[in-house]
Amino acid sequence: MAAAVVLAGAGTWTAVASDDPAPAVDRADRTVATGAGVRIDTSYFTAGPDGRRPAVLLGHGFGGSKDDVRQQAEDLAREGYAVLTWSARSFGKSTGKIGLNDPDGEVADVSRLIDWLAEQPEVALDGDGDPRLGMAGASYGGAIALLTAGHDDRVDALAPAITYFDLAEALFPNGVFKRLWAGIFVNSGGGCEKFEPALCRMYERVAESGTPDAEAIALLEERSPSAVADRIDVPTLLMQGQSDSLFPLGHADAAAKAIRANGAPVDVDWIAGGHDGGEPEADRVRARTRAWFDRYLKDDEGADTGPAFRVTRTGGVDSTDGRAVLSGASADRYPGLTGGGKDVPLTGREQSFANPAGASPPAVSALPGLGGAGGLSQLSSLGVGVSLDFPGQHARFESAPVTRDLRITGSPTATVHVKSTGGDAVLFGKVYDVGPDGRRQVLPSQLVTPLRIEDAGAGKDVTVTFPAVDHEVRQGHRLRLVLASTDLGYASPAAPATYTVSLKGDLTVPTAPEVATAAAPLPSWVWWLPAAGAAAALALVLTGRRRTTATPPDPALAGVPLQITGLSKRYARSADRYAVRDLSFRVEKGQVLGLLGPNGAGKTTTLRMLMGLIKPDDGEIRVFGHAVRPGAPVLSRVGAFVEGAGFLPHLSGRENLELYWRATGRPPQDSRMEEALEIAGLGDALARAVRTYSQGMRQRLAIAQAMLGLPDLLILDEPTNGLDPPQIREMREVMIRYAAGGRTVIVSSHLLSEVEQSCTHLVVMDRGQLVQAGPVHEIVGSGDTLLVGTASPADEPLAGKVAALPGVVSAVPTDDGLLVRLDADGTAPRLVADLVRLDVPVVSVGPHRRLEDAFLTMIGGPA
Repeated sequence: MAAAVVLAGAGTWTAVASDDPAPAVDRADRTVATGAGVRIDTSYFTAGPDGRRPAVLLGHGFGGSKDDVRQQAEDLAREGYAVLTWSARSFGKSTGKIGLNDPDGEVADVSRLIDWLAEQPEVALDGDGDPRLGMAGASYGGAIALLTAGHDDRVDALAPAITYFDLAEALFPNGVFKRLWAGIFVNSGGGCEKFEPALCRMYERVAESGTPDAEAIALLEERSPSAVADRIDVPTLLMQGQSDSLFPLGHADAAAKAIRANGAPVDVDWIAGGHDGGEPEADRVRARTRAWFDRYLKDDEGADTGPAFRVTRTGGVDSTDGRAVLSGASADRYPGLTGGGKDVPLTGREQSFANPAGASPPAVSALPGLGGAGGLSQLSSLGVGVSLDFPGQHARFESAPVTRDLRITGSPTATVHVKSTGGDAVLFGKVYDVGPDGRRQVLPSQLVTPLRIEDAGAGKDVTVTFPAVDHEVRQGHRLRLVLASTDLGYASPAAPATYTVSLKGDLTVPTAPEVATAAAPLPSWVWWLPAAGAAAALALVLTGRRRTTATPPDPALAGVPLQITGLSKRYARSADRYAVRDLSFRVEKGQVLGLLGPNGAGKTTTLRMLMGLIKPDDGEIRVFGHAVRPGAPVLSRVGAFVEGAGFLPHLSGRENLELYWRATGRPPQDSRMEEALEIAGLGDALARAVRTYSQGMRQRLAIAQAMLGLPDLLILDEPTNGLDPPQIREMREVMIRYAAGGRTVIVSSHLLSEVEQSCTHLVVMDRGQLVQAGPVHEIVGSGDTLLVGTASPADEPLAGKVAALPGVVSAVPTDDGLLVRLDADGTAPRLVADLVRLDVPVVSVGPHRRLEDAFLTMIGGPA
């Protein structure tokens, strides 16, 4: 589902807004009939003064709808375009079967939409029935833009992103079935029955056999831009993702060559993101897309469309927000995928390895479904390896350490000799960057090349073209070529076989030297930045003393884990509605504090402010005397478990924790891992793969991850979710053991009986405000709360009468009678007298002793 969201959300980039007051956008929704009973749901956006202007068609990602690109449409409308969005067949409110951009289906639908645009009085025309028209979109929407330009010559400019050129090659690369991504396509489309019958039959046939046949390949090829590549001859900006195992960079390369051969201008941009996650660079892409349309639709010769080739490079982590630091390199021409080839000698004898029966266990490279924020590809760009090759199921060949930094930009190649004891051999080629210790290896962008070698029984020489990447190999690192028999994302032969592989030459890596030497023109900020920097420095000097003295550490609180004073946070766009209001409490060392409250009480907002994730509107939070703010150094003393942790299922528990700690960039010796693991009590399970863990063990592993470094303050949000009673008891013991060492635990939970047993102190919130705080035994045994037993069940009307009595704060019906909370003037004898006067059948009156009842009384009703 995560991957489906990535597909559906692709293409929601928006245009950069002007500093001038934005004109109001007019939107008109209508349904367009396109034949055969198909009705397409559309929205039309215009803004600004009357007059004709170019039009833009915006397509959405697979599984999405026109609503996904609404913001982009509104922004382009404000910039002087007439914009039409639509939901493709079977998506949103549109009808029809999914044809995967069938020329007779979805492409014909778009031609009908172009007909409609040509009739609108706001749209500029190049001729009768021919609007001045650009098309943009990402993924599915990018492909329909390319296809429409090949089938309908009324399209004048294109800006597709992270899309495919040949859908057959995308899902059946080199004759190997990309089964996980294919399955995601079908599921995110709503199931096989939502597709055209021919597509559904094709998918079921290939999914069952694991091998694409000629009919399947032909069916997808005819729905691909490659089928009409010789007819796409309009200015095209191709933006392709480096973090993309679905549509890798080779698709943009093939499209660029084909369109340029037709005489059209083509620019290529390799962005950091993609279907596997990473940074989508939305702001930069928005600006470049709009500039492209300004140049080729508005004929604005001064529009800066950018360099002919640009690639985004990752260099380290921004310590303020944990995001990858991005920079760009460019060239005045597109170098392709093989420019500046450098031969790197490899060593390694002939090697034999197995294709196991059932192709299991599979090796791991990319994991479709783990896209979104971050992604495995971004981890690899930060130098963290997450790939897995099983012993006896791969061959590897290695280079000597490189003597200077080596930048790979394009597709490496190597020739090998392959022999199989079966018929066809299916191999998965990878080029790793291996650290100086020989153990730490990184697979750039988590990309792998699958290839099927037919009739390999007698042996064949095969040239392997590895995925295109932009990756720097540091001095002293090695390159490692791996050929594996399995991969999690692909279908391998189920029959066991033995493959024998030997080298037939060096590894050739492209370096694209012109990208490093041909710098783009200096931007304007180069000239004004020094002056602006000097002014900013002066402002910092003048205001530095005030800022420095505003929140100095408080020595008196140096030993206090947490003190919150007057904390308030308003709801967005509201001046008088509060999520948290005037909250104050203090937590001491060794306490296990339970944070309680009904839904909407403000607990999560409080925790997020405590962890520095959001900024309070008023008040302050001090941890060990230091004021908390985003990125505050004192937050290194805080560990947190919020909404569970994501673990790689094929790695052991210990390997997952080591990988997490390595990604923080902190020294290994600071992890205090053995101590954290002893507290978590996972024992021998640490050596097992996480996929074998029970839910309770996963929760304890997540707690162990939060405890790495043994933070002085540990925050746990619903740590017992999904656990059975024995697992809940184990989790309780983990929290108690952790606090026993003089550290502090704050736990938010809805299990009141568990909180009563594990916590020493409580903070109860309701509607953003503090209701009560103190030791558990005082709150549970509070003398102002009485349990009144009645001969018959008490109802709400009776509770209302009792709550209205003098000296009574609240009254809540229970199974045994009434829970009554008294104010400072209330007494038990006076309450009994009033109950007798009301003819309440009282059988007993006594102090209440359960946390659940106290909680209900404090908040005045059911949670």
